[in-house]
Amino acid sequence: MEIKERIDELVKIINEADYNYHVLDNPTITDQEYDKYLEELNKLESKYPELIRDDSPTRKIGGEVLDKFEKVTHVKPMMSLSDVFNYDDISLFDSRIKKEGVNPEYVCELKIDGLSVSLLYEKGVFKRAATRGNGIVGEDITSNVRTIKTVPMHIKEDIDIEVRGEIFMSKKTLEELNKEREKNGEPLFKNCRNAAAGSIRQLDSSIAKKRNLEVFIYHLPNPEDYGIKTQLESLEYMEKLGFRTNKDNNKLVKNIDEVLNYIQEKGKIRESLPYDIDGVVIKLNDLSDQKKVGYTLRYPKWATAYKFPAEISYTKLTDIKFTVGRTGQVTPNAILEPVSVMGSTISKTTLHNEDFVLEKGIKIGDIVGIKKAGDVIPEVVCVLKERRTGKEKDFVMTKTCPICGSLLVKHENESAYYCENKDCDRRQIEALIHYASREAMNITGFGERIIEDFYNFGYIKSVIDFYKLDEIQEELKDLEGFGNKSIENLLNEIENSKHNSLERLLFGLGIRYVGKKTAKILAKYYKNINNLFEASYEELENITDIGDKIAGSVYEYFHNEDNKALINKLKELGLNMEYLGDDKELSEFSGKTFVITGTLSQGRDEIKEKIESVGGKVSDSVSKKTSYLVLGENPGSKYNKALTLGVKIIHEDELNEMFGENNE
Repeated sequence: MEIKERIDELVKIINEADYNYHVLDNPTITDQEYDKYLEELNKLESKYPELIRDDSPTRKIGGEVLDKFEKVTHVKPMMSLSDVFNYDDISLFDSRIKKEGVNPEYVCELKIDGLSVSLLYEKGVFKRAATRGNGIVGEDITSNVRTIKTVPMHIKEDIDIEVRGEIFMSKKTLEELNKEREKNGEPLFKNCRNAAAGSIRQLDSSIAKKRNLEVFIYHLPNPEDYGIKTQLESLEYMEKLGFRTNKDNNKLVKNIDEVLNYIQEKGKIRESLPYDIDGVVIKLNDLSDQKKVGYTLRYPKWATAYKFPAEISYTKLTDIKFTVGRTGQVTPNAILEPVSVMGSTISKTTLHNEDFVLEKGIKIGDIVGIKKAGDVIPEVVCVLKERRTGKEKDFVMTKTCPICGSLLVKHENESAYYCENKDCDRRQIEALIHYASREAMNITGFGERIIEDFYNFGYIKSVIDFYKLDEIQEELKDLEGFGNKSIENLLNEIENSKHNSLERLLFGLGIRYVGKKTAKILAKYYKNINNLFEASYEELENITDIGDKIAGSVYEYFHNEDNKALINKLKELGLNMEYLGDDKELSEFSGKTFVITGTLSQGRDEIKEKIESVGGKVSDSVSKKTSYLVLGENPGSKYNKALTLGVKIIHEDELNEMFGENNE
């Protein structure tokens, strides 16, 4: 075989392997084969430099150093999109479309938080990459984009074409990059977008190469040249050429209600995505409709970008107050000037412990950034130290309980301080609230306010007193809001709680370090409370997922005479002390991962609890490791992904059959 033919063959093999690995996530050759081909190509190109092709994968290695970025004039302007920030604005956008005589279908796409790029190909070979710039003139970033593995050097057809997309950095890459920078004493990147922008503007392409940037392609500036009639066809055509599109998240919708459903759905999974998104892009699907609706000077009128509420909101931390939890842990809490965070007004949030406050460098009076962890729990994620005025006050951890005044204790190898006064009123109230909670003994009707009132009136001072309220029914009627029916309902709920499985009681008792999952492990292993009384520390420590800290706490709890007396009294009052879970299907569920999508007749928490009770696991996202997708009505994108990955799909009745249940 001639040298040129071998080089051509190697370029084709390696580029095809890159496409399969980085775009399709479907490797077709081994790493060893890939390295062997690349080494051979390097040797041939070194010996015959005149035969190096523009689309050679060796040009992805980086190393080119520029003095500056050259200017590039775009053939067609790279327009930005108009932004909308709420559902009313989206409805107005839809109304304006309809006023043009269009009955719209839309394509919804995720708005990746990165930077726009234009890629130019001549006869199928990558020639140039440019930034948006001012929309008319951008900068030539070809040498850096060449190093991006998801950018093909040679597409599937030998045509001239320009495509546009977004360069971004994944969350995982940012985390690894910042770890390295911290180790080297370099300033950390604040977010994925800043890191991507800083990386693509490196004059030395070998630095850009190390940053592991990625690209999604989403726009074809001149689709009519290729006989394309819709935005969806554009995406499919670009994917067919070998470009990486975000096909798992692009969706054709029929009306504005489906647009709003898409936004809600993607907002829920935002945190779990491997990259940052800051919104959703909504485009008219039909290209002839796009032309009819037209453009303004700055943006197309046929598309808009819905921006999610800011993930981080900034406000002033006005004070730090201390609270006492059920285990006696004393926690510092930030008092904030009220601020909206992803649709909720936040005025206070936990600061976890002394170490957290000191590590963040938080002072009273600081401007702090607030984010919802998992879009649910607000937390302080940063401090704007540059905004300090000098009037801020240093944080000082209290050394006494804010309720009873007892000296706090800090245990070895722990960050938290504890009030160890068992008679501390706040500890008692928090323990009672926890015991009655839905996750523990599930005594419906006992909210925080009612338990505080019952405690202060002397009706409930310990968990035993829940089961003696039937003795003081007449006194309860004197309380505002408590009539015969409400008292009857409350007593029925208390009676029902006696029949809970052992794990609920173990969790409700508030044993230190024993959460819901650990309580279930213990209940399942020991079967009844008597066996737990007999358990040795060594035996506890050897149970899977029970470490030395948990083992020590559990052993200490069940060898404490006061705790023994409490549990024996609960036995006398008729509480179940046995594990009621069923182990017979353990082999079928053990090690299997389930994902639930759509609406089912049973609550998701109930289904999750049943699956976990027999050894299964419930996940929020579909992957290759998913064993079953449980399909309900109106399923979301998880259904499509499960189909793509070949995950086994079952309905609720099939799941019930696996549990040995029927629907009669």
